[in-house]
Amino acid sequence: MAKVKSQYRCSACGHEVAKWVGRCPGCGEWGSIDESAPPAAAVGAARKALLPSTAAAPISTIDSQVTQARSTGVSELDRVLGGGIVPGSVVLLSGEPGVGKSTLLLEVAHRWARQRDERSLYVTAEESAGQVKLRADRTDAVHERVYLAAESDLATILGHVEQVRPSLLVVDSVQTMLAADADGVIGGVTQVRAVTSALTSLAKASGIAVLLVGHVTKDGTVAGPRTLEHLVDVVLQFEGDKHSTLRMVRGIKNRFGSADEVGCFELHDDGIACVTDPSGLFLHHRTDRVPGTAITVAMDGKRPLLGEVQGLTVSTQMPAPRRAVSGLDYNRVSMVLAVLQSRCHVYLGKHDVYAATVGGMRLSEPAADLAIALALTSAERDVALPAGMVILGEVGLAGEVRRVTGLGRRLAEAERLGFTEALVPPGVDLSGITMKVHEVTNIRAAVARGGLSNRSRKNAEAAE
Repeated sequence: MAKVKSQYRCSACGHEVAKWVGRCPGCGEWGSIDESAPPAAAVGAARKALLPSTAAAPISTIDSQVTQARSTGVSELDRVLGGGIVPGSVVLLSGEPGVGKSTLLLEVAHRWARQRDERSLYVTAEESAGQVKLRADRTDAVHERVYLAAESDLATILGHVEQVRPSLLVVDSVQTMLAADADGVIGGVTQVRAVTSALTSLAKASGIAVLLVGHVTKDGTVAGPRTLEHLVDVVLQFEGDKHSTLRMVRGIKNRFGSADEVGCFELHDDGIACVTDPSGLFLHHRTDRVPGTAITVAMDGKRPLLGEVQGLTVSTQMPAPRRAVSGLDYNRVSMVLAVLQSRCHVYLGKHDVYAATVGGMRLSEPAADLAIALALTSAERDVALPAGMVILGEVGLAGEVRRVTGLGRRLAEAERLGFTEALVPPGVDLSGITMKVHEVTNIRAAVARGGLSNRSRKNAEAAE
């Protein structure tokens, strides 16, 4: 009988190679090549039909009530999940170290047990039970139906599940768990996939909702094979700036709802709190008008968020003026500066230009182009924009103002927060909007409508 050769396949992209290598030649992933069993035809094994344990049923007879989402007690997390956690589902929450993943999931376990007569089990392999208890005391997350286990062995964890019989299982983290029947080291590709597969099978068989914590790599992706994201039902990304208390949970994948929702939180010393109206965090509230500021509305997923763009121009004698950008796309700011000089005669070639957002907000979508342009023009001409005005629109290289997506929702959010005037692209449905809306076709018309059309003395000197 001829010897059957082993096959080697990349768990990230599926690329096959003749022998094991450390790095996949297809996608460049390290440590993703695994040995796979040869096909049945190669070994001469015959496939036989097996009697299924559960007969197939018409889809009209399937009861969908058993998969209804159940609230976690954390409103912003429910928003991202699509109403709550579905029983028997597996949710993967990834994020950088120290962003607040453990704090959030401990709060979820506490509220899950508090709002219903069911148990939740929190399993940690990165900390001791005493450390988790100290965090629970600090964040007021102690409850008699919240069970805690400091284990790293998968078989022992399954034993805890049989003893406690929880309806919610939190595993922190999946990269620190060990499956004794699988090869590889803890945190390796084979181990992570084996642990996730076992916990997914547990969730589907018992109806327990499972929350997994995942580490991220330097580029922000989930550590381990890409198949890890395919094994779970929901993938969430926990983001936050170390210089700010604001935290955001973004949906990357969701089999039970929309995958473009965003939840906002604020991390404090005594725990984590939901921020139901985050627009106020990105606005600097002042009573007087200040040159160099413009208000716009960004869409983060389906959520409109008001943000403030600030600009500052300072004359310089240096041959290469400085361009400093914070919270904005540097390339788009450079493009806006070129359009301002070419189409509106705003000469900033001898000025240092600074552009930033307020509150750590990041604006990368083209809808903020017009706000950036008017903020810089306002700073250069030392003239403030009208109070209560919000600015929306994408700026093209020809100086035209283009439409943006979700304009009606953006204007409704601005109107809810008290803004009374808006600059928008033309040809937009404004039904239901009571605020005063000005349609502008190009950037020069927008500058004139904002009261910035008069050329300053600095501009005149630069033009000469």
